[in-house]
Amino acid sequence: MAGPNQKMKILYLLQILRERTDENHIMSATDLSNALKEYGISAERKSIYSDIEALQSFGVYIVQKKGSTPGYYIASREFEIAELKLLVDAAQASKFITKKKTEELIKKLEGLTSKYEAHQLQRDVYIYNRTKAQNETIFYNVDYIHDAMFSNVQIQFQYSEWTVKKELKLKKGGEFYVVSPWALTWADENYYLIAYDEKADMIKHYRVDKMQRMELLEEARLGKERFHEFDLAAFAKKTFGMYGGEDAKVTLYGKNGLAGVVIDRFGQDVFMMPVDEEHFRAVVTVSVSQQFFGWVTGLGTGIQIAGPEHVREKYQEYLKGLLENY
Repeated sequence: MAGPNQKMKILYLLQILRERTDENHIMSATDLSNALKEYGISAERKSIYSDIEALQSFGVYIVQKKGSTPGYYIASREFEIAELKLLVDAAQASKFITKKKTEELIKKLEGLTSKYEAHQLQRDVYIYNRTKAQNETIFYNVDYIHDAMFSNVQIQFQYSEWTVKKELKLKKGGEFYVVSPWALTWADENYYLIAYDEKADMIKHYRVDKMQRMELLEEARLGKERFHEFDLAAFAKKTFGMYGGEDAKVTLYGKNGLAGVVIDRFGQDVFMMPVDEEHFRAVVTVSVSQQFFGWVTGLGTGIQIAGPEHVREKYQEYLKGLLENY
């Protein structure tokens, strides 16, 4: 007698194949028939053959293995196991994704492969050993921002900053910011909104996880021309810690052993040339800020700011300020 799930036999068969088979784990028609019984579905071997042919015609890549131990397995999936491992590592390493949301994402990724390969996704990049966000506001904010860009409307939100008590405090007394969102970018392990501020008539950036009480407005977005003039790639490359300063082309003079550090920070297209057998010179575009000076200081005597002179003077003032603290 057919069970209540009998009409869904082919769907459960596909689920069993996806969850329990791969190149190293095959299931015969008998195995599949027995597995279907777990769902209250009866199936003869002949019906298994016809269902598999139907799934193959639909586009599911099911391979039949012949020989002494014949059977079937799913040979191709939406994601290869190596791709899933990359996604798992990215979720674990991203500090703006909460521990709870990270575990939920990994669980969903595991569902995209067999249960045997899913075990490999329990990676050694432990999420408990790095800082993770404590709330999931960022997910809702990202969704709102995408909706606003798709609908071509402005948004409003309150913006906050961290206090010494490790609490987020609203800036400008809780005043709402009104901007036209144009892009989202991921830099320095954080999400940033790139938006046009009509009052300042300029493109600005905001940390998405620090935005609160976001709402979509009815007013159409502004600043399209400004955004088209804005070089997002150059902005991410020249900005340190996303704290802007004056833009400047800075010449760095360094030891050859630090060439890789400069390339890692500014990209392979950075202008660089040898000075002698031990030193190189590089020209980079940066936002001159304490974050940039801190980066240079962290490299010790291996890197010098060779020019322009006004940047060298600002760096000297920065160093003097550090010494005064001691």
